[in-house]
Amino acid sequence: MAAGGSGGVFKFLNPKLRPQPNDIQSVALWGVAAGTSALWLVQPFGWLKKTFFEKPEPEGK
Repeated sequence: MAAGGSGGVFKFLNPKLRPQPNDIQSVALWGVAAGTSALWLVQPFGWLKKTFFEKPEPEGK
């Protein structure tokens, strides 16, 4: 079924305008590059450490 229905989402588009596998791969790679760049610019590692890895102190002490 998958082989016969491939491209079903974009069947309404002209075959020249349909996204090709290279287009999808490029979008994925650019997304990874953008995400990595955003992490490099913001560098939220202190917040991540405090939020997810440090245990909160009990309030009863």
